Amino acid sequence: MILFLASRPVVPNVRRTAVCRAPNGTARGGAPSAAPAPAPAPAPAPAQQITLDGDPGPRPPHRSFLAPYRRLFAAPGALAFTLAALAGRVAGAMLGVSMVVMISTVRDSYALAGAVSATGLAVTAVTGPLLGRLVDRHGQARVAVPAVAVFALGATATLLCVHYGAPAWALFVCAAGSSGVPSLGSMTRARWASVHRDDAAARHTANSFEQVVDEVCFMAGPALAMVLCTTVFPEAGLATAAVLLVAGTLLFAAQRRTEPPPHRRPHSAPAAAEGALVRSPGLRVVVVTFLATGAVFGSMEVATVAAVESYGHTSASSAVLALQAAGSCAAGLVFGALPVRGSAAARFLAGVAAMAVAVLPLLTATGLTTLAPLLFVAGMATAPTMISGMTLVHRLTPPTRLNEGMTTAYTGLLVGISAGAAAGGWTVDHLGAGAGYAAPATAAALALLAAAGGAGRLRRSLGGA
Repeated sequence: MILFLASRPVVPNVRRTAVCRAPNGTARGGAPSAAPAPAPAPAPAPAQQITLDGDPGPRPPHRSFLAPYRRLFAAPGALAFTLAALAGRVAGAMLGVSMVVMISTVRDSYALAGAVSATGLAVTAVTGPLLGRLVDRHGQARVAVPAVAVFALGATATLLCVHYGAPAWALFVCAAGSSGVPSLGSMTRARWASVHRDDAAARHTANSFEQVVDEVCFMAGPALAMVLCTTVFPEAGLATAAVLLVAGTLLFAAQRRTEPPPHRRPHSAPAAAEGALVRSPGLRVVVVTFLATGAVFGSMEVATVAAVESYGHTSASSAVLALQAAGSCAAGLVFGALPVRGSAAARFLAGVAAMAVAVLPLLTATGLTTLAPLLFVAGMATAPTMISGMTLVHRLTPPTRLNEGMTTAYTGLLVGISAGAAAGGWTVDHLGAGAGYAAPATAAALALLAAAGGAGRLRRSLGGA
C-alpha cells in the first residue's frame, strides 16, 4: 500500500481553475469578451474537462497492472531466453541441498557434507566473478557452454565417488571441479539490459521480474531436491540438477539474437584497468550490504526451521518458509508494475531499512498462527531491496563489465547466505529456538548500517543522482 500511494502522480486541482462563462460571453471575475458569438450547440466534454456540477467527466483508460510486463516481453526473443534459462536456474537452486543430503545420507556425516558444500561455495566465490569477466569479454555462449561442460564432468565424478565409496578427499576435489557454474541469473539480467538499453522503465520491470523468478527458483529447487534425494535415491537430486543445468544452459546459449555483444579489451588498454570492480566505492557499498542481506536470508531459514520444530509442527517447515518467498514475490510484482520514483540510492536505503524493521516482529512469534503472517510481511521487504540493489549495480558497473558486476554482487549474497546459516545454527544451539531470530535481526541491522553509512559514497558514485 505504501508503494502504491508513493507511486501515484500528483494531479493539480483543476476544479479551482475552471473558467465559467456567463450567457453574454463574459468570464466570471473577468472583462467582457471582445466579440460575443452565438452560443454553440452543446458538445461532449473533453476527457480532462471539469463540469460545473463537480462531475470530473470521462476519465482516461485505467492502466493495467500487467501492462509493464506485457511490454517487457513484447521484445523479440525475450520469452525464449527467459524460458530457456528457467530450467537451469531451478537446477542451480537444487545443487546445495542435493549435495548435503546426498553425502549426509550415504556417508552418515553432516560434518563431511557441510565441509564439502563449503568448499564448493568457496570455489564459486572465486570463479564466479572471473567467469562473469570472461562472459563480458568473449560473449555468453562462448563461455557458458565450456563452463557447463566442465561442471557436468565434475558433477558426474561426484556422483561416481559417492556411489562407489571413494575417499573423502576425492569429494572435495570433485566439489571444487564442479563449482565453476555460469550464472544464468546474471546473464538473463544482462540480456534485459541489452534488449531494453534505451528504456529505464522496462529495465526496472525486468529487474523486478528477475527477482520474482529468483524467489520461485529458490523456493521450488530445494524442495524438489529434497523429494528426489529422500524418495528416489540419494544421488537423484544431484543427477537431476546436473541434467537440468546442462540442458537449460545449452538452450539459453542457443538464443543468439538476444545475446549482448562481447566487449573485448583493446590491446592498447593497460591490464591495470581491469582491476577488481569492488574497488569502486559505490559498488563496494552494495556488495557489503548484499553480504549482510544474504546473512539475513541464511539465518532466517535456520531460525524458521528451528522455531517450527519447537512448536511441534516439523512437517510444516517448508510451507512456512514458502510464505517468506511468497511475500517477496508479491512485493516484487507490484514494485515492478509501479512507476520509478526517487533516486536508486534512496530506494535501496529505504528497502534495507524496511527489511531491518520487518524482521524485528519475528522475535515476538509464539506459534504458527503468529509466525506465518509475520514471515510473509518480512518477505515483502526482500524484493524491493534486491531490485533496487541490482539497479545500482547496473548503474555503477561499466557496460563492458556488466556480467562481472552482477556476478560479483550475487557472490557476496551467496557468501552471506552461507555465513548467516552458520550464525543462525550457532544461535539456535547456544541460545535456543526462541532466540533464533536474533541472528537475522542482527544481520539486518548490519545491512542497514552498511547502506546508511555508505549512502554518501553511493550518491557521489552516481553523480548525485
